[in-house]
Amino acid sequence: MTSCRGCGETSLFRVMDLGKVPAAKHFPPVSAPVNTDEMHELAMDLCEVCGLVQLADDDTIADEPRGLEPQALIDQAQDAINRVAAAGWLRGNSVLEFGSPHGGTWIQLLTERGFTPTTSTADVVLDSFGIMHEPDQQSAFQHRARVTGPDGVLLLQYHSIASIVRGGQWNSLRHGHFAYYSLTALNYLLRAAGMHIATAWEFDLYGGTNLVAAVHADVEPDETVRRILAAEAALGVTDPAVISGLQSNAAEHVDSLLSWLRAEKAAGRTVFGYGAASRAVAVFKMAGIDKNLVTAVADASPVKQGMRMPGTDVPIVSPEELLAADPDRVLLTLPDLLPEVSSRYPALQGRWKVDGL
Repeated sequence: MTSCRGCGETSLFRVMDLGKVPAAKHFPPVSAPVNTDEMHELAMDLCEVCGLVQLADDDTIADEPRGLEPQALIDQAQDAINRVAAAGWLRGNSVLEFGSPHGGTWIQLLTERGFTPTTSTADVVLDSFGIMHEPDQQSAFQHRARVTGPDGVLLLQYHSIASIVRGGQWNSLRHGHFAYYSLTALNYLLRAAGMHIATAWEFDLYGGTNLVAAVHADVEPDETVRRILAAEAALGVTDPAVISGLQSNAAEHVDSLLSWLRAEKAAGRTVFGYGAASRAVAVFKMAGIDKNLVTAVADASPVKQGMRMPGTDVPIVSPEELLAADPDRVLLTLPDLLPEVSSRYPALQGRWKVDGL
């Protein structure tokens, strides 16, 4: 990219470069030779003008297999709608949703409250982790603004780049995810599309997720918005030196994981993984993980079972196969899944190792 996906300006800083990794959306059949996997550049840029953190380039094909929606995401959606309703922001009677490739929907939560789904202008427009998958961010914000009714509200949920930086979540960067928002950048991009942030809600999901309510009227942002903006300014979310810290986070994470896996191997303990997540693809490849270190990765999604982790020979199996194998340790690639899998698979109690922790 030579210009910002959000504002079109050319003042871009390279803040992280992971080199060539497999496409995070394409899981090859377990029978396909590893040396046939294509590698793609994976890097992150920061725009000096609007502050948008973004995927530098992406020559992969958007064929991400649908995973099963985690319970944590389902619970958070219900919590979010309850909080939005309590604050008086569910107005009117029509709803339009921009979906996410990750699956899941909030539509039923609105229809239960009397809203009617539409494909045109709506009183409530929903976008939960959807807009980040749009390569042309400027057009994506303009589109959402157009379909939000004159007195309507756009509810937009995103994984905060401030949380990503604070948590060292470098592996949030992956192909198909074109934007990583701060409230600072989001405020700029929404204003450019003719909308204004009125309020926001914060959630623990993914280490720090925000939901904003934006309207066409030129409203003053509330105390929550002002507080988040002030915290972002203090952190330095538009400072290339701050965002660049994710590069060292990546090296430290990979080294730590590889050391742990080698120690488990040396001690004669078997390790399986759980969660064939797209964010684990770069981790596995950069660490050089193979099935000698991680025997297999279990995943509840049937479409991933029988495949393998991209760039490795590690097969993807069903949770039932994981339980039957009775491994000594289980590497959990998604921390938010821990409560769900701990409850669902009590036989694995005491064996979980949360990646990155």
